[in-house]
Amino acid sequence: MLMPCLVSAQGFKLPNDQKYQKVGFEMINNLIIIPIEVNGAKLKFVLDSGVSKPILFNLSDQDSLQINNVSEVTIKGLGGGEPMKALSSIGNTFKLGKAKNYNQDLYVVLDKGINFSTSLGVPVHGILGYDLFRDFVVEINYGGGNIKLHNPKHFKHNKSRKSQTLPISIERKKAYVQGTVLLKDEENVPVKLLVDTGSSDALWLFHQPEKGLEIPEKNYEDYLGRGLSGDIFGKRTKVSGIKIGDFELKDAKAAFPYKESISLIKNFGDRNGSVGGEILKRFNMIFDYQRGLVTLKKNANFRDPFQYNLAGIALQHNGLRYIAESIADFNGVVRSDDSSFGNVQILLENKTRLSLVPEIIVSGIRAGSPAAEAGLQEGDVILAVNGKRIHRYKLQEVLKMLNEKEGKRVRVLIERYNRDLLFSFVLKNVFE
Repeated sequence: MLMPCLVSAQGFKLPNDQKYQKVGFEMINNLIIIPIEVNGAKLKFVLDSGVSKPILFNLSDQDSLQINNVSEVTIKGLGGGEPMKALSSIGNTFKLGKAKNYNQDLYVVLDKGINFSTSLGVPVHGILGYDLFRDFVVEINYGGGNIKLHNPKHFKHNKSRKSQTLPISIERKKAYVQGTVLLKDEENVPVKLLVDTGSSDALWLFHQPEKGLEIPEKNYEDYLGRGLSGDIFGKRTKVSGIKIGDFELKDAKAAFPYKESISLIKNFGDRNGSVGGEILKRFNMIFDYQRGLVTLKKNANFRDPFQYNLAGIALQHNGLRYIAESIADFNGVVRSDDSSFGNVQILLENKTRLSLVPEIIVSGIRAGSPAAEAGLQEGDVILAVNGKRIHRYKLQEVLKMLNEKEGKRVRVLIERYNRDLLFSFVLKNVFE
């Protein structure tokens, strides 16, 4: 990300020589969502090892936050869009439990279109990375859903037969690890990968034929995600394997982003791509930036199958809508223990309840996908999947219903122009 340099002295610290601070996190779509206080306001940030300075976005009318010592700047992130205006701020207070930084720099993005909350299904206010990894030994327990921020003075690396400690290089406030990609004909290609906990994807590779990184023949065009400067597209594929240290993942999900989507990276140098959350979540990890080390240990996620968008649908939240639910049984008796959904309910004649619930819409659809061929369209409001009313489920759970397994028939009830329509399609192998 291209940003002006902020120069104030700063740093996170633990009180009274405390050895570590443990912080629980939510893992949503392979991303780590941590609770942070910014100048006293309780917010949620993505722990993003691919970002150098904290970036704040998606402040709603209900959020009240004071930021200090502000000036206007222009920043640009990944994606094909134009640079955007932002605010540069110094002298802010960040707290994670008892870990505190009283002089934290940050950027505030003013574009209200930058909102990752709609695609994650929970409020997310920003991203934070290097400043934590710089000041602590950061232990990420993907399996247990927590991180430990260790005081580097007290931390010692323990050797274990089940874990492996590897060198990482810290360049321009980001961590890189060496690996090997196995392509067709058993060809091993050494790669240098950005370690990116802020990417929900598995493996991104740059199309570099001169280095042996050719796009496999079986591929399809896909939406790869959203950066600060717009949507990112590329070729979705898989490689025979990816190896980091002694750990190998076979038939690994991979993508080759289009150059226009990553135009921010002016010079690839010796970098060949990035490794993201769908691979990283398979390990419990210890990042030690000060010593240039990362320790990997397999967890229960290691052998999970890679997830593909078999249906070809992208979903996002789109505000709120009312739904009507009967709260009486077939004899007309009102149930008193019926659980409600949404945070606003209106009772009508004591037998029907209107509830205000999140609305989920189709935000994108892949050409030639089963959903597209069945007739689904961008903007359709999802009402039910396989007979299950989706207001009872989180956004990521709905996506899982739509992509459960190859060969499964999926029925989707949608609303389009005030009409309810039912579509049916079969999930197919994306590489056939």
